[in-house]
Amino acid sequence: MSPVQAATATVQSVPRFLSGLGTATAANTVTVTSRVDGQLMAIHFTEGQQVKAGDLLVEIDPRPYEVQLTQALGQLAKDQATLANAKRDLARYQQLAKTNLVSRQELDTQESLVRQTEGAIKADQGAVDSAKLQITYSKITAPIDGRVGLKLVDVGNYIASGSTTGIVVITQTHPIDVVFTLPESNIADLVKAQKAGPVSVEAWDRTNQQLLTTGELLSLDNQIDTATGTIKLKARFDNLDDALFPNQFVNARLKVATLQNAVVIPTAALQMGNEGNFVWLLSADNKVSKHRVTAGIQDSQQVVISAGVNAGDRVVTDGIDRLTEGMQVEVVAPHQTAATPNVEQPKHRAKPQGNS
Repeated sequence: MSPVQAATATVQSVPRFLSGLGTATAANTVTVTSRVDGQLMAIHFTEGQQVKAGDLLVEIDPRPYEVQLTQALGQLAKDQATLANAKRDLARYQQLAKTNLVSRQELDTQESLVRQTEGAIKADQGAVDSAKLQITYSKITAPIDGRVGLKLVDVGNYIASGSTTGIVVITQTHPIDVVFTLPESNIADLVKAQKAGPVSVEAWDRTNQQLLTTGELLSLDNQIDTATGTIKLKARFDNLDDALFPNQFVNARLKVATLQNAVVIPTAALQMGNEGNFVWLLSADNKVSKHRVTAGIQDSQQVVISAGVNAGDRVVTDGIDRLTEGMQVEVVAPHQTAATPNVEQPKHRAKPQGNS
């Protein structure tokens, strides 16, 4: 008798996953630039460090703006003194006008001078505020929490406010997003899962062998890409352990449903023939018979059988290439079949269904 390995079909609750290729993207990315012109005097960050919004990053030489502030304050003081004198003169003119000792024209001229000086003071105050603002801008702080990259300019260089090169780039990686795509045929399942509550998303490495981190589905795009027939999705991860980096390639997997009371067999038992998927069933007296089946959710370890196999049925998982209809076989432990030679090429395994 030919030795084979066998397994018993069981009933399980099987989660249904959808998988797609994606890329990690920073939740926010900012290129830090200067809003004032001047020489770069100091850098206060270390490349690659985490910073908080408001942390001092670099300093631009503030002295030209301090000079402007001094000049603006001087002009403000001068015009304030002029205004005080003009108001005193106006008060005297108003008293003299009551006794017709000054003309109405002279009074109007003095009132106009007061208003002009008041306007000049407002302009002076604006110049003071502008100079103070320039001094504030000379100390460049982090606009967001995140990780700073490599510096793009060194101390001593002249920085222009109109430059688009920037000083450093900050990427927010706590949290971080993963953008991936799924076929448009999955949209109904995605929408249904979203309505049921938060949808968990797993991020796996490039080889799809190591789970990196777990997050939640954030959003679906508002349109399908007609060129590829796919829709973009965005998932968000806390990433407190820095498992993900911007532009990192990942495999995203999200759970959209759980199949209850599913009949499950090892994936090794499922075969593909000319007429479709089939398995070899074992009878009580260890005789084999070929049965066509309908396969459902499948991964590398197990497959759901929606028709053709019942819970408790025994299926052949190894030694399949030697079987013929009605053959009596010997069910052995895994290590006992290794020395038995193959007599023909094994059948092709069925392709995964419903899990991607």
